[in-house]
Amino acid sequence: MHALSIPTWIIHVSSVLEWMIAIWLIWTYSQVTQNSAWRWFAFAMLPALVGAMCACTWHFFDNPSRLEWLVILQASMTLLGNVTLCTAAGLLWSQGRTKTIAAKTPSQERL
Repeated sequence: MHALSIPTWIIHVSSVLEWMIAIWLIWTYSQVTQNSAWRWFAFAMLPALVGAMCACTWHFFDNPSRLEWLVILQASMTLLGNVTLCTAAGLLWSQGRTKTIAAKTPSQERL
């Protein structure tokens, strides 16, 4: 636990908590709006959360070499998280674009 200073620990822990709250808020938003794309976005955030927890765990035990597999897992979860978040953002974008195109009236399309 001595590998990081107290202010750095505060930042690490608060970042994990903020990410968990963001997942919960996005999930709640998906339920309120009945939009399943937001639910997928909340799921897509989970690998990044796992990666952050791996980093915190490794630091908590003072970065021992026997736990270096956590570093590999953290990096893998970060990569997977980036891919899943990009995919979920693309789903939200395409869904919003479809709704925008469907909402246009024929007179607006001529302008």
